[in-house]
Amino acid sequence: MGNQPGLSEAEREVLKVLWSRGPASVRQIKDDLEERGRTWAYTTVATLLQRLHSKQYVASDSSVVPHVYQAVVTRDELLDRRLKDAAAELCDGRAAPLILALVQGNHFSAEELARLRRLLDDAAIGTDPKKPKLKS
Repeated sequence: MGNQPGLSEAEREVLKVLWSRGPASVRQIKDDLEERGRTWAYTTVATLLQRLHSKQYVASDSSVVPHVYQAVVTRDELLDRRLKDAAAELCDGRAAPLILALVQGNHFSAEELARLRRLLDDAAIGTDPKKPKLKS
């Protein structure tokens, strides 16, 4: 992801539509945004998509009419970047204070707690949770 520029609230709303629906035309994105309470003009949505394209958050297929846009950054990738930025800005690059602040006062499902425990266990033994585990 490199050094991509930040996102406005409106650009994030468009990305959320693309993450949930997948590739879509401006009209389809506009319709989905309306279902979410955003009644923006077609040209507004098109402008937001052009900005996201120039910032390299979305790609467009101009070989079809209408153009089809799709997110090239996943929600997890963006979340990872934003949390690292927050840790760097607020916690001298340390993740622990940020994680503790996120966990305190929040409620988690049993599945979320189990995943969090696995991640903590992996961190304690020094394994990378993104790497596949070898079977013994």
